[in-house]
Amino acid sequence: MVMAPRHSRPLISLRPTNLPILSRSAATATTSSSSKLSGDISSVFPSLSGIASPPLPPRFAGLKKRLIHGYESQVKDSWHRLLIALQREGQEIKALGSSGIPELNFYDLNDVGKRTKFRDALHKRGVAVIRGVVSEKEALDWKELVQRYIRSNPSTRGFPSANPAVYELYWSPSQILARAHPNILEAQKFLMSHWRRTPSSTSSSNNSITATFISTSHPVAYADRLRIRQPGDSGFALGPHIDGGSCERWEENGYGLGGVYDSIFNGNWEQYDPWEMTCRVPVKFDLYSGPGGCSMYRMFQGWLAMSETGAGEGHLMVCPMLREATAYFLLRPFFEAVKGSVGEPGYLDAENWRLEERVSSVLQGAVPANGQELNAVLQPHLGLEDTMVHVPRVRPGDYVVWHCDSIHAVDKIHTGTSDSSVMYIPACPLTEANAEYLARQRERFAEGTPAPDFPTGEGESHHRGRLTPEYVMKNISLEAQRAMGLAPFDAEQKGIPERERSVLRRANEVLGFRGT
Repeated sequence: MVMAPRHSRPLISLRPTNLPILSRSAATATTSSSSKLSGDISSVFPSLSGIASPPLPPRFAGLKKRLIHGYESQVKDSWHRLLIALQREGQEIKALGSSGIPELNFYDLNDVGKRTKFRDALHKRGVAVIRGVVSEKEALDWKELVQRYIRSNPSTRGFPSANPAVYELYWSPSQILARAHPNILEAQKFLMSHWRRTPSSTSSSNNSITATFISTSHPVAYADRLRIRQPGDSGFALGPHIDGGSCERWEENGYGLGGVYDSIFNGNWEQYDPWEMTCRVPVKFDLYSGPGGCSMYRMFQGWLAMSETGAGEGHLMVCPMLREATAYFLLRPFFEAVKGSVGEPGYLDAENWRLEERVSSVLQGAVPANGQELNAVLQPHLGLEDTMVHVPRVRPGDYVVWHCDSIHAVDKIHTGTSDSSVMYIPACPLTEANAEYLARQRERFAEGTPAPDFPTGEGESHHRGRLTPEYVMKNISLEAQRAMGLAPFDAEQKGIPERERSVLRRANEVLGFRGT
């Protein structure tokens, strides 16, 4: 493992001389993202901040009318089919628990039989564990290194502020080395290979030239936070939620740009394919520049374990019914109960639900510039008290991932006896928009300030022990340098499809690597 120098001098202003300046499009995006307010992870979720959310403006009522206009009857019928499917899937999940979540050993990635079984389960559940992506020793060494980094830099911010569990760190040596690890990159390529390109997508945008600019064979790095949650913690009690925007999933200039959920809004949720990759390429995931709003296309959210952790020990929980749960929370705003309330007999019966008679602006749990939150009152048919299950017990070096639409949460209280520690490392494909983000992120890396999607501030710009881009480029692989936007992609390599070659050339242009 490459170890960071223990006493590297603080970095005030650094731009590696061999890196290009930002392209015009990336520079423009930098300006728009620099207005994000300072904060921490609680800035993203009203349930953590305790700040009440105002009602959505009336324009959202008009949006809801437009989304299902002409399909009202089909949507109503599909809702009834969906409630039956949810009941069936909920019973299955309750019976299976954590055992229904697929697992695969990293060294079995090339075992065809095991891969096939894993693929089928992943497509159904939307969540998985890859065992032993890095060695336990290496993962534990990274935890020790980041703890030393935190102790050396007492100004490091986190949430909760009095006893942090989630740290506002993006450029610690441990995080950079983990993102650069060849096994992490290999696991990401393997996981993203389970997405597919479907020519028959209903989206007109899906047939555009832009939608073809995507490569799952060239993962790009997304700088995210880390978590070291101590026993007894109840502050980081993040309930069921979905990342990647909230209101944007309904908005025409958000996910609507790719028609991602058209089949759901047209009353045919069974035809919705969560794994179709090109429809998400033109999507604007963050329309409100909220602190923590993700503007990058992340196929999988994920983290690398730095501790042994299981149920009740500050662990991850997921709702492993990907298609049905997605269809439900998207359709929920169009329906209302005829009578009764949660917990009363007959309240959940299909006959007790109808399309809103007076269309409201409500999108349950969605707040502009915040994450999408869910609960048993707002989304009662999901049965979250039974369908949120823990991922299997993990050991240091295991890689846990979940689909970008998956509902997930963490234990409200950490009842274990040791820390629950992870580094958040999502799996992101190479697209033009992701390359633009990578260029902006590269600038923040050089400065030591928070990554573009996250609350602003001086971050780690004065932190002792932070790695510089020059140091990194001398000590990580060429593939990892490319993933971080520090080196051009090889667009002239032999044997790759012309479509892939075009993606690499365009990414190099966006990153400022001309003539490569």
